[in-house]
Amino acid sequence: MSYVHTLLFGLYPYLAGSVFLIGSLLRFDHGQYTWKAGSSQMLSSRNMRLASNLFHVGILVIFFGHLVGLLTPHWVYAPFMSAGTKQLVAIVVGGIAGVMCLVGGAMLAWRRLTNARVKASSGPMDTVIILLLVLQVSLGLLTIIPALGHLDGGVMLRLASWAQAIVFFQGGAAEHLVGIGLIYQLHILVGLTIVLVFPFTRLVHVWSAPLGYLMRRYQIVRRRA
Repeated sequence: MSYVHTLLFGLYPYLAGSVFLIGSLLRFDHGQYTWKAGSSQMLSSRNMRLASNLFHVGILVIFFGHLVGLLTPHWVYAPFMSAGTKQLVAIVVGGIAGVMCLVGGAMLAWRRLTNARVKASSGPMDTVIILLLVLQVSLGLLTIIPALGHLDGGVMLRLASWAQAIVFFQGGAAEHLVGIGLIYQLHILVGLTIVLVFPFTRLVHVWSAPLGYLMRRYQIVRRRA
C-alpha cells in the first residue's frame, strides 16, 4: 500500500472531518449573518420549485441511504438480508434518488450559471458547491455500472468496512480500499472534498433544519372582530 493511498483514504478523511466540525462551529460563532440558505427564488422562480424539490428529495435519500448502508455492521442485517440483496436495494433506490438529484442539481447549476440576476447574487463558493454536488452524484451513478458486474456485495462490504473504520477510529482504514475501482476512489475523494469545504458554503444551513416545526404547538389565528 503506497503512502499516497494512505494519505488520501486514511488521513484525508480526518482532515476533512476536522475542518467540517471546527469550521462549522467557528462560522456559527463568528458569522451568523452568513448562516443561511441564500435562496434566490425571488430573483427567478422559473422551474425553481421542480428543480429544488428533485434535488433536495434526491440528496436526502442518498445521504441517509449512505449513512445507514455504510455504517450499519454486516451482522445487523445478515440474518434477514444478504450482502448481495442489500447491494441490489442500494442500486435501485440509490439509482432513482441519484437521477432525481442529478436532474434537479443540473437545473439549479444551469440556472446559477446562465441567469444574469441569480449569477450576480452568487458568490464563487455557491457555484463551486453546486458543481461539486452534481459531479459527486454523477460519479455515484457511474458506480452502478461496475456494481452490476459483482452483485455478491463484496465491494460494498469493503466500502462499509472502510467507512466504519474511519468513523469508529479503527486502524488500517485505507487497507480496505486497496485495489478498489478508480470510480469508487473518485467518488469517495469528491465526497470528502465536499465535507472539507462545507463550512465555507451555504450548505451550513442544513445544521439549522427546522425540525422544531414538526413538534411545535398549533398556532390559533383569529380574525379581527
